[in-house]
Amino acid sequence: MPTSKLDIEEETLVASYETEEWQSVANLPAEQTTYQAYARATFRKDRRVNIRLTEKDLVGLQLRALEEGLPYQTLMASILHKIRCRSVGGTIIEMSAVPMKTEAVQRLNAAFGVILFAAA
Repeated sequence: MPTSKLDIEEETLVASYETEEWQSVANLPAEQTTYQAYARATFRKDRRVNIRLTEKDLVGLQLRALEEGLPYQTLMASILHKIRCRSVGGTIIEMSAVPMKTEAVQRLNAAFGVILFAAA
């Protein structure tokens, strides 16, 4: 019987499972519903943006997207999302949770015509 080779990440997952590091969720259906809603909200694309790029930048993004195996528009959206959010100690912090001066918040909200950020 052939055995499959695991990469380092898969071996780490198997080891953590075998040492019983994984814990069951208390209310699985409720947790599934919550995280499914998060996923739907994350992937909902409800706004369009037009942007001018240099040909060199666009070709570079298209090549990188090809390497990643996804459409270049998806890669660009992912990059912009990562910029909007910050990773602090492995936890994504929404920019709206980052303290900002009232003046900066007012300028950003006025520029976008909607309330995007709240002042600290």
